Amino acid sequence: MQQVWPLPARDLDEEALEELYTYPAASDHWLAVNFVSSLDGGIEVEGTSAGLSTPADRRVFALGHDLADVVLLGAGTAVAEDYPGLRPDATTTARRERHGLSTVAPLALVTSGVSLPADATSVTDVEVPSIVITCASAPEDRRRAWQDAGAHVLLAGEDEVDLADALRQLADAGLRRIDCEGGPGLVGSLLARGLVDEIRLSIAPVAVAGRAARVASGAVALSPPAAFEVASLLVDDSTLLVRYVR
Repeated sequence: MQQVWPLPARDLDEEALEELYTYPAASDHWLAVNFVSSLDGGIEVEGTSAGLSTPADRRVFALGHDLADVVLLGAGTAVAEDYPGLRPDATTTARRERHGLSTVAPLALVTSGVSLPADATSVTDVEVPSIVITCASAPEDRRRAWQDAGAHVLLAGEDEVDLADALRQLADAGLRRIDCEGGPGLVGSLLARGLVDEIRLSIAPVAVAGRAARVASGAVALSPPAAFEVASLLVDDSTLLVRYVR
C-alpha cells in the first residue's frame, strides 16, 4: 500500500493535499502522530519545536488538527509549549464543515495527576472544553480543580493512565480521528502498546546535535521495533513530508 508522491508539496492544490492527509474511514479510532524533526533526529531548539518548523511543516501540521476530532497531548508538552486551544480561521472552518466535523477540535491532555496545573493554558485558554485524561489514583482535589476550570475529566486506568481504554472512550464519544502532537514520552507509550496507526513526520533541513529529545522515548526500547511503511512522500524547499502507516 504505497502512494509515494516525489513532488513539491507546493505543486499540490489544497484539495489534493487535504485528500492525502484525511484520516481513513476506519470503524475504530485512527491515531496519527504529528512531529517535526531535524535531519539528525532532534525535535527541539532551545526546548521547543518552533525553531524547526518550516512553512511546509506548518501547512501539513495544520491539516493534522483541522481534519481531526480531537488533539491528544501529554500534559508536560502542553505546559512546556504553553499550548492554547485551537482557534479555527475561515479555511479551517470551511474544511471542517466539508468533512462533517465539529467547529473546533478539543484538546485531550494525558496526565497522571501532577503534571497539569488547573490554570494551564491548555485548560483555560480554549474555545471548547478540554478533556483531561487521567487515572483513578489522581488526587481528587486536582480533578475537581480541572472541572472547576471548565475541563471534562476522563478516567482510564487505576494507578496509571490506560491509553488503550482512553482511546476507546474517546472513540465512543465520537472522537475517532486522533491527532497526537506529543510529547516523546506519550508517543513512546502509545508505540509500546501498538496504538499508533500513522506517523506524519516533517524532516527539516537542519542539524541540531546536542541532547535534543527525539520523537519517541521511554524507559524500555521496543523489541521488536514497531514497523511502518511509507504511505506518501513530499518535498518542499528541502523539507521532507513523510507519512508512515503501520
